[in-house]
Amino acid sequence: MNEFLWLPFLVSLLAAGVRLATPLLFAALGGITNELSGVLNIGLEGMMIGGTFGAYIGALLSGSEWGGALGGMLAGGLLGLLFAYLSITWRADQVVLGTGLNLFALGLTSFFFRSMYKAGISQFVPSFDVWNVPLLSDIPLIGQIFFRQVPLVYLAYLLIPLFSFLLYKTTWGLKLRCCGEHPRAAETVGVNVTRMRYLALILSGMLAGLGGTFLSLGQISAFTEGLVSGRGFIALAAIIFGRWKPLNVAFACLLFGVADALQLRLQGFGLPIRYEFLLMFPYLLTLVTFVVFVNRGDSPAALGKPYPEK
Repeated sequence: MNEFLWLPFLVSLLAAGVRLATPLLFAALGGITNELSGVLNIGLEGMMIGGTFGAYIGALLSGSEWGGALGGMLAGGLLGLLFAYLSITWRADQVVLGTGLNLFALGLTSFFFRSMYKAGISQFVPSFDVWNVPLLSDIPLIGQIFFRQVPLVYLAYLLIPLFSFLLYKTTWGLKLRCCGEHPRAAETVGVNVTRMRYLALILSGMLAGLGGTFLSLGQISAFTEGLVSGRGFIALAAIIFGRWKPLNVAFACLLFGVADALQLRLQGFGLPIRYEFLLMFPYLLTLVTFVVFVNRGDSPAALGKPYPEK
């Protein structure tokens, strides 16, 4: 009897975990790309924030959720370009710059949002509906977990093998990783390190913007302040946990997604625990990941170092 009670809970938990891992996965895949090029992007959080607002404005103006997705990618890409210009061309400290970008995106989106809606409540916009994959969605258990999701979920998981191939099986990926390991050597064999890092950061921003798009158009059909809530930093933890390998990072994102889904479910169980402690769970897991894995020595050798060197 207990099995019949727990099975629906487990299926629901895993389906929610797959869904909640999606914005993390978009941001983490972008973060892998820029970090393999040698740029430390603490600003993923800000790019996701820009993506949430850009997607909302895009959907509001176009009347389409796909127009919103383009708006989210554009906003994230522009923030990625800004980060690239300041960190690569001006060689600003990447940690300080990333922190500043997060604050800038938070303040800028809040300013425009409050200018549009004095009461702080936005109107609803077109959002992504669930797409049931024919045949696959009818598979017991697995279909409900993986194949009854919104389109952005499928896109995120299709990007895993694509990025595994792009970053580790192509000449472009080899050049990118060379820029992150030994940029001077890459320059001597004809690789334009500056161009590669610019492209990596713009792509990273666009993917983080898609992660933000999922939050505003894949979950609530609106924009609200504080929607990202540290997910950019959780994506950074997933990158470290996954050793800069797309498949490993995807599993890390799933782990964080399930942890987030679990704390949401536990809040409804009436446990004698304050809900704030349950909300801490995904972030506590992130902190543990940073402490345990951050100094394992697997990061690109030139990560965070400007080129040419100051």
